[in-house]
Amino acid sequence: MRVTTKGQVTIPLPIREKLGITPAVEVDFIEEKGRVYLVKVKGENIKSRNFQRLRGISTVKMTTNEIMDLTRGEK
Repeated sequence: MRVTTKGQVTIPLPIREKLGITPAVEVDFIEEKGRVYLVKVKGENIKSRNFQRLRGISTVKMTTNEIMDLTRGEK
């Protein structure tokens, strides 16, 4: 297997199928005693991480109705 100039490799299909690695699944590389292991990241998926990244407290001093009026446009 050859590494591209961008540092990419192709994971063989039988391994992807066995590990359940599909597009958008997060993987990680673990180095241990001179060996490198590819592991599927367990836990939250990309969608939930994106939601967590956007989650927060609003600093806008508007009521819910004012915000809804803005998002719905003019009546």
